[in-house]
Amino acid sequence: MEINRDFYLKQLIDGIDNGLVKIVTGIRRCGKSYLLDPIFKDYLLNQGVKENHIIKLDLDERENFVYHNPDELNKYVKDRIVDKDKYYIILDEVQKVQDFESVLIGFLHMNNVEIYVTGSNSKFLSSDIITEFRGRGCEIKLYPISFSEFYSIYNGSEEKALNEYYTYGGLPLSILAKSNDAKISYLKSQKDNVYINDIIERNKIQNKEELEMLVQIIASDIGSLTNPLKLSYKFKERDKTSTMTDKTIYNYLGYLQNAFLIEKARRFDVRGKKFIETPQKYYFTDMGIRNSFLDFRQSEEQSHIMENVIYLELKRRGYNVDIGSVEIREGNSQKQLEIDFVANKGNNKIYIQSALEMKTTEKVEQEQKSLLNVNDFFKKIVIVGENIPKSRFDNGIIIMSIYDFLLDLDSLNY
Repeated sequence: MEINRDFYLKQLIDGIDNGLVKIVTGIRRCGKSYLLDPIFKDYLLNQGVKENHIIKLDLDERENFVYHNPDELNKYVKDRIVDKDKYYIILDEVQKVQDFESVLIGFLHMNNVEIYVTGSNSKFLSSDIITEFRGRGCEIKLYPISFSEFYSIYNGSEEKALNEYYTYGGLPLSILAKSNDAKISYLKSQKDNVYINDIIERNKIQNKEELEMLVQIIASDIGSLTNPLKLSYKFKERDKTSTMTDKTIYNYLGYLQNAFLIEKARRFDVRGKKFIETPQKYYFTDMGIRNSFLDFRQSEEQSHIMENVIYLELKRRGYNVDIGSVEIREGNSQKQLEIDFVANKGNNKIYIQSALEMKTTEKVEQEQKSLLNVNDFFKKIVIVGENIPKSRFDNGIIIMSIYDFLLDLDSLNY
Protein backbone atom coordinates (compact mmCIF):
# COMPACT_ATOMS: atom_id res chain seq x y z
CA MET A 1 0.00 0.00 0.00
CA GLU A 2 1.55 3.31 -1.08
CA ILE A 3 0.71 6.54 0.70
CA ASN A 4 0.38 9.49 -1.65
CA ARG A 5 3.02 12.17 -1.01
CA ASP A 6 2.23 14.43 -3.97
CA PHE A 7 2.73 17.57 -1.87
CA TYR A 8 6.45 16.82 -1.57
CA LEU A 9 6.79 15.24 -4.99
CA LYS A 10 5.64 18.55 -6.48
CA GLN A 11 8.42 20.36 -4.59
CA LEU A 12 10.99 17.98 -6.05
CA ILE A 13 9.57 18.46 -9.53
CA ASP A 14 9.43 22.24 -9.17
CA GLY A 15 13.09 22.20 -8.13
CA ILE A 16 14.29 20.72 -11.40
CA ASP A 17 16.60 23.14 -13.26
CA ASN A 18 16.96 25.50 -10.27
CA GLY A 19 20.73 24.92 -10.16
CA LEU A 20 20.71 23.88 -6.49
CA VAL A 21 21.29 20.73 -4.48
CA LYS A 22 17.87 19.49 -3.38
CA ILE A 23 18.25 18.51 0.29
CA VAL A 24 15.48 16.40 1.84
CA THR A 25 15.48 16.76 5.63
CA GLY A 26 13.15 15.60 8.39
CA ILE A 27 12.79 13.44 11.47
CA ARG A 28 14.20 9.96 11.09
CA ARG A 29 11.78 7.32 9.75
CA CYS A 30 9.45 9.89 8.21
CA GLY A 31 9.97 8.63 4.64
CA LYS A 32 12.82 10.71 3.18
CA SER A 33 14.41 7.79 1.33
CA TYR A 34 11.04 6.52 0.08
CA LEU A 35 10.19 9.95 -1.28
CA LEU A 36 13.25 9.88 -3.52
CA ASP A 37 13.03 6.18 -4.40
CA PRO A 38 10.57 4.92 -5.47
CA ILE A 39 8.25 7.96 -5.58
CA PHE A 40 10.47 10.53 -7.33
CA LYS A 41 12.42 7.91 -9.27
CA ASP A 42 9.19 6.43 -10.65
CA TYR A 43 8.08 9.91 -11.69
CA LEU A 44 11.32 10.40 -13.63
CA LEU A 45 10.98 7.02 -15.35
CA ASN A 46 7.39 7.80 -16.29
CA GLN A 47 8.60 11.07 -17.81
CA GLY A 48 10.91 9.14 -20.11
CA VAL A 49 14.16 9.48 -18.17
CA LYS A 50 16.35 6.46 -18.90
CA GLU A 51 17.17 4.24 -15.93
CA ASN A 52 20.92 4.62 -16.50
CA HIS A 53 20.50 8.40 -16.22
CA ILE A 54 19.35 8.02 -12.62
CA ILE A 55 22.44 7.48 -10.45
CA LYS A 56 21.25 6.21 -7.06
CA LEU A 57 23.40 5.23 -4.09
CA ASP A 58 22.23 4.12 -0.63
CA LEU A 59 25.29 5.12 1.34
CA ASP A 60 24.28 3.31 4.52
CA GLU A 61 24.36 -0.08 2.75
CA ARG A 62 27.48 -2.15 3.37
CA GLU A 63 28.37 -2.64 -0.29
CA ASN A 64 28.51 1.14 -0.76
CA PHE A 65 30.81 1.94 2.16
CA VAL A 66 33.70 2.39 -0.29
CA TYR A 67 31.95 5.55 -1.52
CA HIS A 68 32.23 7.18 1.89
CA ASN A 69 35.58 8.21 0.47
CA PRO A 70 34.82 11.46 -1.41
CA ASP A 71 37.21 10.66 -4.26
CA GLU A 72 35.61 7.25 -4.81
CA LEU A 73 32.12 8.78 -4.82
CA ASN A 74 33.21 11.51 -7.20
CA LYS A 75 34.69 8.92 -9.58
CA TYR A 76 31.68 6.59 -9.35
CA VAL A 77 29.24 9.31 -10.34
CA LYS A 78 31.34 10.96 -13.04
CA ASP A 79 32.17 7.61 -14.66
CA ARG A 80 28.44 7.09 -15.25
CA ILE A 81 27.87 10.43 -16.93
CA VAL A 82 28.73 9.51 -20.52
CA ASP A 83 26.66 11.94 -22.61
CA LYS A 84 25.15 15.42 -22.50
CA ASP A 85 21.65 14.29 -21.54
CA LYS A 86 20.43 15.18 -18.06
CA TYR A 87 21.38 12.90 -15.15
CA TYR A 88 19.65 12.68 -11.78
CA ILE A 89 21.98 11.93 -8.85
CA ILE A 90 20.20 10.56 -5.76
CA LEU A 91 22.35 10.04 -2.67
CA ASP A 92 20.75 8.63 0.47
CA GLU A 93 22.48 9.28 3.82
CA VAL A 94 25.12 11.44 2.12
CA GLN A 95 26.49 12.66 5.46
CA LYS A 96 28.41 9.38 5.64
CA VAL A 97 30.72 10.73 2.92
CA GLN A 98 33.74 12.62 4.20
CA ASP A 99 33.72 16.25 3.05
CA PHE A 100 30.46 15.62 1.20
CA GLU A 101 29.81 19.35 0.73
CA SER A 102 32.74 19.79 -1.65
CA VAL A 103 31.73 16.68 -3.61
CA LEU A 104 28.19 17.94 -4.13
CA ILE A 105 29.31 21.45 -5.03
CA GLY A 106 31.67 19.85 -7.56
CA PHE A 107 28.73 18.06 -9.15
CA LEU A 108 26.92 21.40 -9.44
CA HIS A 109 29.64 22.60 -11.81
CA MET A 110 28.39 20.06 -14.33
CA ASN A 111 25.69 21.45 -16.61
CA ASN A 112 23.64 18.29 -17.03
CA VAL A 113 23.02 17.04 -13.49
CA GLU A 114 20.30 17.38 -10.86
CA ILE A 115 21.31 16.44 -7.32
CA TYR A 116 19.04 15.09 -4.58
CA VAL A 117 20.29 14.05 -1.14
CA THR A 118 19.04 12.95 2.26
CA GLY A 119 20.92 12.81 5.52
CA SER A 120 20.51 12.03 9.21
CA ASN A 121 23.27 13.69 11.20
CA SER A 122 23.63 17.09 12.83
CA LYS A 123 24.68 18.77 9.60
CA PHE A 124 21.41 17.69 8.04
CA LEU A 125 19.23 18.08 11.10
CA SER A 126 20.04 21.71 11.88
CA SER A 127 18.70 25.09 10.90
CA ASP A 128 22.02 25.88 9.22
CA ILE A 129 21.63 23.25 6.49
CA ILE A 130 21.59 25.67 3.57
CA THR A 131 24.75 27.50 4.65
CA GLU A 132 26.64 24.22 4.39
CA PHE A 133 26.33 24.60 0.64
CA ARG A 134 27.15 28.31 0.52
CA GLY A 135 23.75 29.21 -0.88
CA ARG A 136 23.80 26.36 -3.39
CA GLY A 137 21.22 24.14 -1.73
CA CYS A 138 17.46 24.24 -1.17
CA GLU A 139 15.79 22.37 1.66
CA ILE A 140 12.68 20.25 1.26
CA LYS A 141 11.57 19.60 4.81
CA LEU A 142 9.63 16.37 5.04
CA TYR A 143 7.14 15.91 7.87
CA PRO A 144 5.54 12.60 8.86
CA ILE A 145 2.37 11.58 7.03
CA SER A 146 -0.26 14.32 7.25
CA PHE A 147 -3.84 13.57 8.21
CA SER A 148 -5.02 14.06 4.61
CA GLU A 149 -2.36 11.61 3.38
CA PHE A 150 -3.31 9.17 6.13
CA TYR A 151 -7.04 9.45 5.41
CA SER A 152 -6.46 8.72 1.72
CA ILE A 153 -5.74 5.08 2.66
CA TYR A 154 -7.98 4.82 5.73
CA ASN A 155 -11.15 2.73 5.70
CA GLY A 156 -13.46 4.39 8.19
CA SER A 157 -15.05 7.63 9.34
CA GLU A 158 -13.21 10.94 9.60
CA GLU A 159 -13.78 10.99 13.35
CA LYS A 160 -12.35 7.52 13.90
CA ALA A 161 -9.43 8.27 11.61
CA LEU A 162 -8.54 11.49 13.43
CA ASN A 163 -8.67 9.79 16.83
CA GLU A 164 -6.25 7.14 15.55
CA TYR A 165 -4.02 9.81 14.03
CA TYR A 166 -3.97 11.75 17.31
CA THR A 167 -2.85 8.59 19.10
CA TYR A 168 -0.38 6.93 16.73
CA GLY A 169 0.80 9.84 14.59
CA GLY A 170 2.10 9.76 11.06
CA LEU A 171 5.30 7.73 10.84
CA PRO A 172 4.75 5.54 7.76
CA LEU A 173 5.56 2.20 9.41
CA SER A 174 3.34 3.04 12.36
CA ILE A 175 0.44 3.76 10.02
CA LEU A 176 1.01 0.51 8.10
CA ALA A 177 1.24 -1.64 11.26
CA LYS A 178 -1.63 -4.15 11.42
CA SER A 179 -2.83 -3.62 14.99
CA ASN A 180 -2.80 -1.03 17.74
CA ASP A 181 -0.42 -3.17 19.78
CA ALA A 182 1.94 -3.35 16.79
CA LYS A 183 1.78 0.43 16.40
CA ILE A 184 2.60 0.98 20.08
CA SER A 185 5.44 -1.54 19.96
CA TYR A 186 6.92 0.11 16.86
CA LEU A 187 6.69 3.63 18.26
CA LYS A 188 8.26 2.68 21.61
CA SER A 189 11.06 0.88 19.79
CA GLN A 190 11.76 3.93 17.63
CA LYS A 191 11.69 6.18 20.68
CA ASP A 192 14.23 4.06 22.54
CA ASN A 193 16.47 2.73 19.79
CA VAL A 194 16.46 5.53 17.23
CA TYR A 195 15.55 8.98 18.51
CA ILE A 196 16.94 9.02 22.04
CA ASN A 197 20.02 6.92 21.35
CA ASP A 198 20.79 8.91 18.22
CA ILE A 199 20.67 12.20 20.11
CA ILE A 200 22.77 10.79 22.95
CA GLU A 201 25.45 9.43 20.63
CA ARG A 202 25.59 12.51 18.42
CA ASN A 203 25.85 14.98 21.30
CA LYS A 204 27.78 12.78 23.76
CA ILE A 205 25.12 13.10 26.47
CA GLN A 206 26.09 11.30 29.68
CA ASN A 207 22.71 11.04 31.39
CA LYS A 208 20.03 9.34 29.28
CA GLU A 209 17.45 9.50 32.09
CA GLU A 210 17.66 13.29 32.28
CA LEU A 211 17.14 13.67 28.54
CA GLU A 212 14.13 11.34 28.60
CA MET A 213 12.64 13.17 31.57
CA LEU A 214 12.97 16.47 29.73
CA VAL A 215 11.13 15.06 26.71
CA GLN A 216 8.42 13.66 28.99
CA ILE A 217 7.93 17.06 30.64
CA ILE A 218 7.62 18.78 27.25
CA ALA A 219 5.28 16.00 26.04
CA SER A 220 3.04 16.54 29.06
CA ASP A 221 2.92 20.30 28.48
CA ILE A 222 2.53 20.74 24.72
CA GLY A 223 0.76 24.01 24.09
CA SER A 224 2.08 25.55 27.33
CA LEU A 225 4.41 28.52 27.52
CA THR A 226 7.75 27.61 29.04
CA ASN A 227 11.49 28.28 29.05
CA PRO A 228 14.62 26.48 30.28
CA LEU A 229 14.39 28.04 33.75
CA LYS A 230 10.77 26.91 34.23
CA LEU A 231 11.71 23.45 32.98
CA SER A 232 14.56 23.25 35.52
CA TYR A 233 12.02 23.91 38.29
CA LYS A 234 9.87 21.06 36.98
CA PHE A 235 12.89 18.78 37.10
CA LYS A 236 13.34 19.58 40.76
CA GLU A 237 9.63 18.93 41.40
CA ARG A 238 10.06 15.43 39.95
CA ASP A 239 13.48 14.75 41.40
CA LYS A 240 14.68 16.73 44.42
CA THR A 241 18.25 15.62 43.74
CA SER A 242 18.24 16.86 40.12
CA THR A 243 21.24 18.96 39.13
CA MET A 244 19.83 19.91 35.71
CA THR A 245 20.50 23.60 35.13
CA ASP A 246 18.64 25.89 32.77
CA LYS A 247 21.81 26.08 30.65
CA THR A 248 21.92 22.29 30.23
CA ILE A 249 18.21 22.23 29.41
CA TYR A 250 18.76 24.96 26.82
CA ASN A 251 21.40 22.79 25.16
CA TYR A 252 19.19 19.69 25.31
CA LEU A 253 16.31 21.59 23.71
CA GLY A 254 18.64 22.53 20.87
CA TYR A 255 19.62 18.87 20.38
CA LEU A 256 15.96 17.83 20.27
CA GLN A 257 15.17 20.52 17.70
CA ASN A 258 18.20 19.63 15.56
CA ALA A 259 16.89 16.05 15.46
CA PHE A 260 13.47 17.39 14.38
CA LEU A 261 11.86 15.69 17.38
CA ILE A 262 10.36 18.99 18.56
CA GLU A 263 9.93 22.48 17.15
CA LYS A 264 9.92 25.82 18.95
CA ALA A 265 7.27 28.48 18.36
CA ARG A 266 8.20 31.98 19.49
CA ARG A 267 5.80 34.58 20.84
CA PHE A 268 5.04 37.62 18.73
CA ASP A 269 3.68 40.91 20.03
CA VAL A 270 0.99 41.53 17.42
CA ARG A 271 0.51 45.21 18.17
CA GLY A 272 4.15 46.01 18.87
CA LYS A 273 5.23 43.90 15.88
CA LYS A 274 8.20 42.38 17.70
CA PHE A 275 9.20 38.99 19.06
CA ILE A 276 9.06 38.19 22.76
CA GLU A 277 12.05 35.95 23.37
CA THR A 278 10.70 34.09 26.39
CA PRO A 279 8.67 32.05 27.19
CA GLN A 280 8.02 29.91 24.09
CA LYS A 281 6.02 26.83 23.16
CA TYR A 282 7.32 23.47 21.97
CA TYR A 283 5.45 21.11 19.68
CA PHE A 284 6.23 17.54 18.65
CA THR A 285 6.88 16.63 15.02
CA ASP A 286 4.87 13.42 15.44
CA MET A 287 2.09 12.69 17.90
CA GLY A 288 2.81 8.96 18.03
CA ILE A 289 6.36 9.61 19.17
CA ARG A 290 5.09 12.20 21.64
CA ASN A 291 2.62 9.71 23.10
CA SER A 292 5.27 6.98 23.26
CA PHE A 293 7.27 9.09 25.71
CA LEU A 294 4.20 9.11 27.95
CA ASP A 295 3.50 5.38 27.49
CA PHE A 296 0.28 6.49 25.74
CA ARG A 297 -1.17 7.54 29.08
CA GLN A 298 -2.07 11.06 27.91
CA SER A 299 -3.13 10.30 24.36
CA GLU A 300 -6.66 11.45 25.22
CA GLU A 301 -5.68 15.10 25.80
CA GLN A 302 -7.34 16.07 22.56
CA SER A 303 -7.31 19.85 23.01
CA HIS A 304 -3.50 19.96 23.30
CA ILE A 305 -2.97 17.29 20.66
CA MET A 306 -5.31 19.10 18.27
CA GLU A 307 -3.30 22.30 18.75
CA ASN A 308 -0.08 20.41 18.02
CA VAL A 309 -1.55 18.88 14.85
CA ILE A 310 -2.74 22.29 13.61
CA TYR A 311 0.76 23.68 14.16
CA LEU A 312 2.32 20.83 12.16
CA GLU A 313 -0.14 21.24 9.29
CA LEU A 314 0.59 24.95 9.06
CA LYS A 315 4.32 24.26 8.97
CA ARG A 316 3.86 21.53 6.38
CA ARG A 317 2.00 24.01 4.16
CA GLY A 318 4.98 26.34 4.30
CA TYR A 319 3.85 28.91 6.87
CA ASN A 320 6.11 30.52 9.43
CA VAL A 321 4.19 30.01 12.68
CA ASP A 322 4.40 32.11 15.84
CA ILE A 323 2.34 32.44 19.01
CA GLY A 324 0.45 35.73 19.06
CA SER A 325 0.35 38.02 22.09
CA VAL A 326 -2.11 40.92 22.31
CA GLU A 327 -1.99 43.40 25.18
CA ILE A 328 -5.29 45.01 26.17
CA ARG A 329 -6.40 47.28 28.98
CA GLU A 330 -9.14 46.08 31.32
CA GLY A 331 -10.03 48.68 33.91
CA ASN A 332 -6.79 49.95 35.42
CA SER A 333 -4.67 46.97 34.46
CA GLN A 334 -2.99 45.58 31.38
CA LYS A 335 -3.79 42.02 30.28
CA GLN A 336 -2.08 39.69 27.80
CA LEU A 337 -4.32 37.74 25.47
CA GLU A 338 -2.98 34.83 23.42
CA ILE A 339 -3.60 33.94 19.81
CA ASP A 340 -2.71 30.29 19.31
CA PHE A 341 -1.04 30.83 15.93
CA VAL A 342 0.05 33.71 13.74
CA ALA A 343 0.76 32.06 10.37
CA ASN A 344 2.82 34.01 7.83
CA LYS A 345 3.64 33.20 4.22
CA GLY A 346 5.00 36.07 2.13
CA ASN A 347 2.63 39.01 2.54
CA ASN A 348 -0.18 36.75 3.74
CA LYS A 349 -0.96 36.56 7.46
CA ILE A 350 -3.63 34.50 9.20
CA TYR A 351 -4.60 34.52 12.87
CA ILE A 352 -5.81 31.13 14.13
CA GLN A 353 -7.40 29.95 17.36
CA SER A 354 -7.71 26.26 18.25
CA ALA A 355 -10.80 25.28 20.25
CA LEU A 356 -11.85 21.70 20.89
CA GLU A 357 -15.46 22.83 21.22
CA MET A 358 -17.49 26.05 21.43
CA LYS A 359 -20.84 24.99 22.84
CA THR A 360 -21.57 28.06 24.98
CA THR A 361 -21.80 31.78 24.32
CA GLU A 362 -19.06 32.33 26.90
CA LYS A 363 -16.70 29.97 25.08
CA VAL A 364 -17.38 31.64 21.74
CA GLU A 365 -16.61 35.05 23.25
CA GLN A 366 -13.46 33.72 24.94
CA GLU A 367 -12.03 32.28 21.72
CA GLN A 368 -12.80 35.42 19.72
CA LYS A 369 -11.59 37.98 22.24
CA SER A 370 -7.92 38.04 21.30
CA LEU A 371 -8.74 38.00 17.57
CA LEU A 372 -11.07 40.97 17.90
CA ASN A 373 -8.31 42.99 19.60
CA VAL A 374 -5.74 42.58 16.81
CA ASN A 375 -6.75 45.76 14.96
CA ASP A 376 -5.77 44.77 11.45
CA PHE A 377 -7.58 43.32 8.46
CA PHE A 378 -5.85 39.97 8.02
CA LYS A 379 -7.94 36.80 8.07
CA LYS A 380 -9.00 35.43 11.46
CA ILE A 381 -10.07 31.80 11.92
CA VAL A 382 -11.26 29.59 14.77
CA ILE A 383 -10.68 25.87 14.17
CA VAL A 384 -12.92 23.63 16.27
CA GLY A 385 -12.78 19.92 17.03
CA GLU A 386 -16.41 19.36 16.09
CA ASN A 387 -17.37 18.28 12.57
CA ILE A 388 -19.42 21.36 11.66
CA PRO A 389 -19.93 23.26 8.40
CA LYS A 390 -17.67 26.19 7.59
CA SER A 391 -19.26 29.54 8.41
CA ARG A 392 -18.49 33.15 9.21
CA PHE A 393 -19.53 35.22 12.22
CA ASP A 394 -20.99 38.69 11.69
CA ASN A 395 -17.67 40.16 12.86
CA GLY A 396 -15.89 38.45 9.95
CA ILE A 397 -14.20 35.68 11.95
CA ILE A 398 -14.31 32.32 10.17
CA ILE A 399 -15.14 29.11 12.00
CA MET A 400 -14.22 25.74 10.50
CA SER A 401 -13.85 22.17 11.69
CA ILE A 402 -10.51 20.48 12.20
CA TYR A 403 -11.59 18.01 9.49
CA ASP A 404 -12.11 20.73 6.86
CA PHE A 405 -8.81 22.34 7.84
CA LEU A 406 -6.76 19.16 7.61
CA LEU A 407 -8.40 17.50 4.60
CA ASP A 408 -8.70 20.55 2.33
CA LEU A 409 -5.33 22.05 1.39
CA ASP A 410 -7.17 25.23 0.30
CA SER A 411 -9.16 25.50 3.54
CA LEU A 412 -7.40 28.69 4.65
CA ASN A 413 -8.41 30.45 1.42
CA TYR A 414 -12.09 30.44 2.46
